[in-house]
Amino acid sequence: MPSTKRNPSPADPASRRRRSLCAVASTLDIVGDRWTLLIVRDLLGGKTRYSEFLASAETIPSNILADRLKRLEREGLIESSRYSEHPPRSEYHLTAEGEELGWAVDALATWGLRHFPGSVRMIPSPDDLDTAQRQM
Repeated sequence: MPSTKRNPSPADPASRRRRSLCAVASTLDIVGDRWTLLIVRDLLGGKTRYSEFLASAETIPSNILADRLKRLEREGLIESSRYSEHPPRSEYHLTAEGEELGWAVDALATWGLRHFPGSVRMIPSPDDLDTAQRQM
């Protein structure tokens, strides 16, 4: 049976280190680099394993991927669970708090579709997912 590795509960959001009281600045401190929301996008799209993230079209460097996954886990946005002990390998899943970023990823995708002709939405919009769930 795979073991589950969980970090302690993330710090109370009120105690998270912030450079500003601005909500946008505080959020960008966690997800505002060039790679983090792409990892969230991939998680929303069903990718769970390190090799799957590396295979994305944007070709994230492996050292940056490892760092961003650790940061997302430390911030309580993802959880990891071991699926292999030898060699040690983990799967990653969004927490409820991490899933809330789906709306931000969707807003960016919608904006990109309007302003970058030929671009495509890589994952369904949250509205499409809600509609599909209601039809079940």
